[in-house]
Order: sequence, then structure tokens, then C-alpha cells
Amino acid sequence: MKNHYLFSYGTLQLEKVQLESYGRILKGAKDVLENYRIEQLEITDKTVLAKSLQQFHPIAIPSKNREDHIEGVIFEITEEELLETDTYEVSDYKRVLETFKSGKKAWVYISNIN
Repeated sequence: MKNHYLFSYGTLQLEKVQLESYGRILKGAKDVLENYRIEQLEITDKTVLAKSLQQFHPIAIPSKNREDHIEGVIFEITEEELLETDTYEVSDYKRVLETFKSGKKAWVYISNIN
């Protein structure tokens, strides 16, 4: 089974969300996504709200400002868990592969509105 790397800068770092989404606590390492900034997105999906208990979730927006960056954690997850994450993230997000400050490549969910 192929494993994937997934960068989280928001609610996927919460143990409650991990347990309810994957049935386990994820292991990961801190990293930085450069040339992105964070905005807040209002969540209306009842399933997501029940897991995160947060009405507003951070959302990554590409930035032309070289100073902008997002700190988070890169988790190692399975193919099945990656697909589960696709269902957790609402349609305002899209999954892209990026290279992080560490040089590691990982999936990250960013704004779908660009």
C-alpha cells in the first residue's frame, strides 16, 4: 500500500478530527509552506462541523509576497486516509502537491477559488 505525505495547517492537527476521520492519531513533523497566506473560511457542512467543532477553518491562499508562509505539520497517511481527507475537506478546498521548506513534497489543501 502506498503512503502519502499530507501537510496540515488547521483542524487535521486536532486529535479529535484524526480519530474520527482515520481511527488513529497521526504521526508527523513540523514544516513550512512558503509563498502562501492563511485566511478564514466559514464552514457550513454539518459533518465537518461535528468533527472539528469549529465554524471557521483556515484556508491557504497562494501569495506573491515572499514573506508569507504557513506553519504546520506533514503527516504520513495511507491512500485510503488520503481519500477520506478528500471527503472531509469541503469543495472550497482543492488538493495540490507542493514542495516544503524542508524539501519534502506533500499534499496540501488550498483555496479552490483562484
